[in-house]
Amino acid sequence: MLSQRTRYAIRALLHLGDHYGEGPIQLAEIAEKQNIPGKFLTVILSEMKRAGFVETMRGKEGGYWLSRPPTEITYGDIVRATRGSLALVPCAARLAYAPCDHCVTEAECRLRAVMLSVRDETANILDRLSLAETVSI
Repeated sequence: MLSQRTRYAIRALLHLGDHYGEGPIQLAEIAEKQNIPGKFLTVILSEMKRAGFVETMRGKEGGYWLSRPPTEITYGDIVRATRGSLALVPCAARLAYAPCDHCVTEAECRLRAVMLSVRDETANILDRLSLAETVSI
């Protein structure tokens, strides 16, 4: 399940993507249009700046903008930056691997094999979709 922080980050970056090339967007505008608490959005956008997704400028004419085109930022990038991993269990993570607590050995664990497949398929989908794309269901 995606955390609220991850969902807010995606919505904020989508908003910036919708206005890509228009100059800085004020935090208050993003917060209002995306229904994100301002203080939480400040923290999220700071994280997105450290992750290299946004740039910022202070002052009256300042705000936030994407550091690169929306076509170059994938949902997978954002989820990894906010959540740390796409895996649903720690033993299936590529970069944040950890053995599961209270589990059988990995060689005996049939759940791990399933979760590795889920992680790979999830990565396939999320790494293919950029902020510039809209998926219709």
